[in-house]
Amino acid sequence: MDRFGKIYVLSDYGGTHDPFMGGTIEGCPPQFPLDLDQIQLELARRAPSDHFTSTRRKEPDQVQFLSGIQNGITTGEPITFIIPNIDVKPNPDTVDVIKPSHASFTYKMKYGITDNSGIGRASARQTACRVVAGAIAKQVLKPYQIGIETEMDQQTLEILNQIQADQNFDDTVGAKVNGKITNLPAGLGEPVYDKFHARLAYAMLSINAAKGFEIGKGFQAAQMVGSEFNDIQNEDFSFNTNNDGGVQAGITNGQDVLFSVAFKPIPTLKKPQKSINFEGESVTFSGNSRNDICVAPRVLPVVEAMAAMVVLDFILIAKLESIS
Repeated sequence: MDRFGKIYVLSDYGGTHDPFMGGTIEGCPPQFPLDLDQIQLELARRAPSDHFTSTRRKEPDQVQFLSGIQNGITTGEPITFIIPNIDVKPNPDTVDVIKPSHASFTYKMKYGITDNSGIGRASARQTACRVVAGAIAKQVLKPYQIGIETEMDQQTLEILNQIQADQNFDDTVGAKVNGKITNLPAGLGEPVYDKFHARLAYAMLSINAAKGFEIGKGFQAAQMVGSEFNDIQNEDFSFNTNNDGGVQAGITNGQDVLFSVAFKPIPTLKKPQKSINFEGESVTFSGNSRNDICVAPRVLPVVEAMAAMVVLDFILIAKLESIS
């Protein structure tokens, strides 16, 4: 299993070619009423759909909880769940192809895998497990009135609008997602190795196809002067600006946490590409309608899920520290 978190922990397993995926969530408070329908709605946002960017693979992503929840209420024990894979159809024509910018070569070098049936763990289907854990985290955060919002960047929307009208489009495109965490208390995060925004970046960059992260002004800050960038405070401690994105010295300052995540284009596209197979022989590779054109909009609930898990983890850590 792969694990994420310190107190609120998701451990999950399985891949796109397996009969099902599943996971275990530890650290969820006991006696907490969960809206199971809302969890399924979050999964539906991530699941394949009729959106023109989405894979034509049909997966309802119906989660089945096995333990840790009784009559819709958490027991305090680990929450275990599975998500069956319904529409598994490996392509025999590409099983021996090293797919460009994919996991084929790196899994070969790390694990000795020499066909693509063994790299299903690298598939974005794994993110369904994250959405389950994040949907639960969102509900636990609700009494704190903490909100987590995402949207596609305006430039991403414009690009998608352009390609939607192109019936012959056989490529893929990247995306930028903007996120906002509201009503977050000041004081979350550590000043050195476990900074709030460092953990948030770690969470976001663990999402498939993520290639960049910024908080506040991010990379724009490199072109600013200090007198322009600094978030000056008033006598009532309120801020005039939020260039730091709600985090200073690795610790939340009570302002909205503003961040962005950049995703590369989906590596499998319909357009033929020259590549090699696992024997090093030249081949031509092309995908089909079972591959997405863009990570957005399906990635939005995944970004929200990872943010929710980070926030809840830090809140639970802060509660433990206050008790001790």
